[in-house]
Amino acid sequence: MTNSLKALGRYRPYGWLATVGVILPSANTVMEPELARLSPAGVTWHGARTPVRGVPSQDSLNAMAAGTEAAAEDLASAEVDLVLYGCTSGSFMTDGERLVQRLQEIAGVPATTTAACVLAALRALGAGKVALATPYRQFITDGEVAWLKAEGFEVTSALGLDMGATEAERRAINRIPPEVCYRLGREADRPDADVLFLSCTAMASLTVVQALERDLGKPVVTSNLASAWWALQLLGIKVPLMLGTRLTGSPSN
Repeated sequence: MTNSLKALGRYRPYGWLATVGVILPSANTVMEPELARLSPAGVTWHGARTPVRGVPSQDSLNAMAAGTEAAAEDLASAEVDLVLYGCTSGSFMTDGERLVQRLQEIAGVPATTTAACVLAALRALGAGKVALATPYRQFITDGEVAWLKAEGFEVTSALGLDMGATEAERRAINRIPPEVCYRLGREADRPDADVLFLSCTAMASLTVVQALERDLGKPVVTSNLASAWWALQLLGIKVPLMLGTRLTGSPSN
């Protein structure tokens, strides 16, 4: 191989800082645009999908987790630097640690999940008490409360929209207006909560984060915000996100 070709082997026209492979539920049309909006120049996100069918159930969540293996094989061929399973409920309602191990084995690079990213963000912000807002069916919101408590957080409130009684309603989560996310967050918040967490990578809440932080006087974490931030931390990238929020810099612990 000539010296010029050896140099080109290290060339990336866009992802010269890092490329992240994102495995997301097939119906999710929100996560990729929000990750792109958050990204500093030189970081790119490359999607692969895992099938989501029918109404939310433990079986459907398990099926999505199983589908990540084929997606990871595809992402390996794209030579990504990190694999992210971009489904919040799909990673706290299943065995996230085992899932990460399998993704790393298949893709040959580090892996993480949105649930792990959320935990890292909450801990970096020093949160002890969390107000939770979700679009999920009640059994998933209840599962998220149990998961957060098991991870050492006090959940001051949990407000879910209980969406997903039909497959069409599940897909409609992608079309929840940001203004609804703002009002949902205001309603879920409690004065003693350290952080408001808007959960779900398919809920377009990013554009109201700054307004909520201003009006509530506290940090606001969304699934996509946490995913982008922690992915950059794992990759050792110190460039801040392209959105002025309280989630910035390196973790405190």
